[in-house]
Amino acid sequence: MEKLSYVHNKNLKEFAKDKKDILVLTADLTGSCEADYFKSAYPDRFISCGIAEQNMMSVAGGLAREGFIPFVHTFAVFIYRRAYDQLAMSIAYPNLPVKIFGFLPGITTPGGATHQAIEDIAIMRALPNMTVLEVGDATEVETVLDIAYSIQGPVYIRMLRGEILRLFDKNEPLKLDTPRILSDGKDILIISSGICTEEVIRAVNALKNTGLSIAHIHISTLKPFKNNIIKNFLNKPKYGIITVENHTIIGGLGTIIAEKLVEYNINKKLIKLGLQDTFAHGASKHYLMKEYGFDAISVINNIEILTGSKFNIKKEYLEKIEIEPMHSLAKPEAL
Repeated sequence: MEKLSYVHNKNLKEFAKDKKDILVLTADLTGSCEADYFKSAYPDRFISCGIAEQNMMSVAGGLAREGFIPFVHTFAVFIYRRAYDQLAMSIAYPNLPVKIFGFLPGITTPGGATHQAIEDIAIMRALPNMTVLEVGDATEVETVLDIAYSIQGPVYIRMLRGEILRLFDKNEPLKLDTPRILSDGKDILIISSGICTEEVIRAVNALKNTGLSIAHIHISTLKPFKNNIIKNFLNKPKYGIITVENHTIIGGLGTIIAEKLVEYNINKKLIKLGLQDTFAHGASKHYLMKEYGFDAISVINNIEILTGSKFNIKKEYLEKIEIEPMHSLAKPEAL
């Protein structure tokens, strides 16, 4: 299992090398948001706005009006809680090409409620013109810049930093509004995003010899959400659907799937795993995923609830499962 470090830091520097219209803005979190390699390489294209997120959004909007492509970096929670008015009026309303990188999504930080962005998807996808993306591994961190840069309007990205696993083949980049079909099956459908996909992969691998047929879809585009491949999978599962997200279950991935079930008039049992309408406290990522019920063992427990079966899978067994980079089963021409 490949684990990489400073993926965004290295990638941003290389990606922006010949793209002189890219400017990077930070709010006193340059190193913490892996923008320091860019700063060192292109100091004339780097702007430190200090601890002033509201001003940073307005500056980014002004730069975009002058023909630049601002890449705004800060912690996700500061983007929408501190600067939502500027984000809406200076960037989203005029539909400007500002790319906003939100680090420490959900419970990926031990910083507690002040630093955990647990409702950002709900808020950001409600903004007209805003595209919302979430990366789930090193491959998606490496390739999300291409997608964000190519979109004409504003983009919000739930970003990962530090050491990141490679879950997906490095030759299969993130694609806009294109889910990754990691496995197919007729009994259970699991739809996951972000850091939760690793947990689901472990759970699915642990259940391989149980005779249960499980479909697993990874989502990286949360808005727009128009790809009809999802419709075909929502109709399939015998027992029901489970969504797993690093976010409150209100307004995020689970809500999106619930909306699609209603839109398509599909009557299936839906279990939404994530934060159950609560703030989280400060602790490690793995502890919090277990505490709030969206780690691998929680996924298995909820599969047992849906199927009425008992698999007796132990946490110790799950932790030993090795994950190899996966290929999407979806053929490009079918998407």
